Amino acid sequence: MMASEADLKMELAISRMLRAGVSLAAVVVFVGGFLYVWQAHGVAPDYRNFQGIASPADRIPPLVVAHHLDSGNIIRLGILLLIATPIMRVAYCVYSFAAQKDKIYVVISSIVLSVLLYSFFYA
Repeated sequence: MMASEADLKMELAISRMLRAGVSLAAVVVFVGGFLYVWQAHGVAPDYRNFQGIASPADRIPPLVVAHHLDSGNIIRLGILLLIATPIMRVAYCVYSFAAQKDKIYVVISSIVLSVLLYSFFYA
């Protein structure tokens, strides 16, 4: 069975989106890591007590409203971009399937998107 032209365009767009998202996230994390090493000045971490961090969704407001991005926030932003990449892929699939009027795949992709968003914001 041969894929239609719309399917091939969708696959190409998705592959470009994933490649761009992962590449951007890698660059952002690399810049944050470089700044972290450059600014560390020999600070010794304390591993005796575990200090958990908030989930990625809880960290969005400080990233957005921070007047200066320190190296930790830049790294978090890169990780957030990496997490957002597959979510954007599924959102694009919902849009693409809706444009193709493929109702069953719109429903399935919408369910997957709902699960991804729920697990990102509430899990």
